[in-house]
Amino acid sequence: MTDALQNFKAEFFKALAHPARIKIIENLRDAEKSVTELQALLGMDQSGVSQQLGILRAKGLIVARKNGTSVFYSIKDPLLFELLDKVRTIFNNHLIDTKDMLGQLENGPQPVTFAAVSSFGRELP
Repeated sequence: MTDALQNFKAEFFKALAHPARIKIIENLRDAEKSVTELQALLGMDQSGVSQQLGILRAKGLIVARKNGTSVFYSIKDPLLFELLDKVRTIFNNHLIDTKDMLGQLENGPQPVTFAAVSSFGRELP
């Protein structure tokens, strides 16, 4: 793998490394939205939303379209949603593994049983 590709990947994931940016992306899944719409959906102030949008734009994850005095944002590449869906699957798998482990801890250690077997492979009484 080339250094350029590794650097791109690192910068790409840095852009996703903030919960507000993930929320913005998820809210752009169905349609483009204005800063005002995103503010209402996220419960954030205008400067906070604009700051996060600026980061996503600088990393090339979203694009802006101006209409009069409003700016509308959308996702540049819809494959981003597939990536986030895969991350959700990984998260769910992690939760299942954790739940299983907790269940084993709650049930305590299970007794180990051994069957006596003859040298011919038959179980002894």
